[in-house]
Amino acid sequence: MDAFYASVEQRDDPSLRGKPVAVAWRGARSVVCAASYEARVFGVRSAMPAVSAERLCPQLVFVPPDFVRYKAVSRQIREIFARHTDLIEPLSLDEAYLDVTATKSRLPSATATAEAIRAAIREETALTASAGVAPNKFLAKIASDWNKPDGLCVIRPHQVEAFLTPLPVGRLPGVGKVMEAKLAALGIARVGDLRAFALAALEQRFGRWGRRLHELAHGIDEHAVQPERPTLQISAEDTFEHDLKLDELEPHIRRLADKAWAGYQREHERVARTVVLKLKTADFHTLTRSLTPPARPTSASEVAGIACALRERVERPGSSRYRLVGVGLAGFVDRDSYQAQTDLFDTPTI
Repeated sequence: MDAFYASVEQRDDPSLRGKPVAVAWRGARSVVCAASYEARVFGVRSAMPAVSAERLCPQLVFVPPDFVRYKAVSRQIREIFARHTDLIEPLSLDEAYLDVTATKSRLPSATATAEAIRAAIREETALTASAGVAPNKFLAKIASDWNKPDGLCVIRPHQVEAFLTPLPVGRLPGVGKVMEAKLAALGIARVGDLRAFALAALEQRFGRWGRRLHELAHGIDEHAVQPERPTLQISAEDTFEHDLKLDELEPHIRRLADKAWAGYQREHERVARTVVLKLKTADFHTLTRSLTPPARPTSASEVAGIACALRERVERPGSSRYRLVGVGLAGFVDRDSYQAQTDLFDTPTI
């Protein structure tokens, strides 16, 4: 979806159309969740501190996020996808992979399917979407960003190497700034440079990741679309207006535990065994502490108690202050297998 949260806000409030909009709370602790294309002209981007965004664009309109509304629109879009295929792998509320090798709609090609989906989204939601059509997931992801907003980019099998050759290596998945610098030290700036580098040399320098780089440079990606991605963690977090000490966090931990537990109640197939406490210090260091108790947590208050106790495992001076706290549930296992294990250990020995 194109600037999804901001586009929903502009759709629902005509006074915002044509204006630079940031979905965020105004304030020193807020970050931008989404920026309209009018705001992006000024350099405003998602994940940017709100104060930096306002500095770049003094006329920026701040709109508080409404995730309940965004989730409702996301479900509407998911229903459009499901008319064409059941092989849908959501990445977030506004992005998904679809495997359209064989479709329920029986359209003649993946390109025709993408065009039909984009047309239905426009007609039924009054929003625009961009699509990437390619032989595999990583190429489709790159293609989906190619002609934004409201664009379509198709990479056919015989076009793959020519498409990749001039791209900066930073466009490849998993190649961040650190890896990009390491590759630059070897004279590798573009995917074509990487493709010319011998596999053995890449493996010698980067191990298994070297093989992955070699495959990506040749447009190879065997990862299938996974329609059911198991839950890894359910969490809630909050950034404070003023930094707090560790012993001042309990009411916030308990509030966030309630919120995380409410989200967990919607998970019917798997159970969580681990409680996670996340902290971000005033100087932006992130700390996590976790505990897997002998018996899984069964209430929000139990989660809150464990998370509060995890503060004792934070080896920092009592005067340290924290700008963010989060509470999560992790260590998910299938409910049936967990119950079978519990029954086994609860069975008396005769």
